Amino acid sequence: MAKRGSNAEARQGLTLIAPPFLYALAILAVPILTILGYSFLTDGYLEVVRDFTLDNYRQVWTDPIVRTIMLRSLMVSALVTLVTVVLAFPVAYYVSFMVRPERKSMWLFLITIPFWTSYLIRVFLWKVILGYNGVINSSLTGLGIIDEPLTFILYNVNSIVLTLAHAYAPFAILPIFVALEKIDRSLLEAGRDLGENRLMTFWRVTLPLAMPGVIAAVLIVFIPTIGDYVTPELIGGGKIPMIANLIQVQMLALDNRPLGSALAVTAMLVVAVVSLLFLALNRRFLKVKQ
Repeated sequence: MAKRGSNAEARQGLTLIAPPFLYALAILAVPILTILGYSFLTDGYLEVVRDFTLDNYRQVWTDPIVRTIMLRSLMVSALVTLVTVVLAFPVAYYVSFMVRPERKSMWLFLITIPFWTSYLIRVFLWKVILGYNGVINSSLTGLGIIDEPLTFILYNVNSIVLTLAHAYAPFAILPIFVALEKIDRSLLEAGRDLGENRLMTFWRVTLPLAMPGVIAAVLIVFIPTIGDYVTPELIGGGKIPMIANLIQVQMLALDNRPLGSALAVTAMLVVAVVSLLFLALNRRFLKVKQ
């Protein structure tokens, strides 16, 4: 009887998880498997099974243009991640340790305000701010600081990094804040009682305990920014293409779906490897701190 009851509970559990599992499988696994299947084709039609080939991946890994764009995407994404997390940590720290508990919800509400507007609109606004006749140039010209509008503040890597850092800042602040909120304040008091100053207490106690939130922030920012298409296209003016722009060209402009799929799969693999390396290095860091 007990065995029959456990089997009935197992079937009931499977019945409960089956719909969300199948839904997740449909919206996540099926598109990825479709892209993976296209990457081995020669003519872009999945019906032609006999035309499977590795030529697309050979071209991706041997083409110097693809290599340059991939390295640029990694560099820009790493720089955006660094800037975003470095700027987000003080904000999260201030809200967690300095703001009174009854006002923290208001601060979190203010941090999420950028989510109220479309990402595309925010990118266009940064283009207006940094443009030749934009807010910055108009202000500096009106104040007599410059005679002619600056041309180096738009259509370059710096403007892309600035725009992406602003767009993903809330995604970095929130997980760091959650990790800081979980820290037992008595541990910080114990560190000071043992003679540590505030800086060393932060380095030896606060930062290691907050690392799960920092890791989450790094991955949340790094993974989507490496595949960002809109910002390099608008803020970069199409002069600084990243891997997503190259995939778009192959998929739509050139109608080369197999090569575009191979680029997408390669980008996913590179992001996965970099993320795993970061997690391994961070785990080693935590072991050393312990």
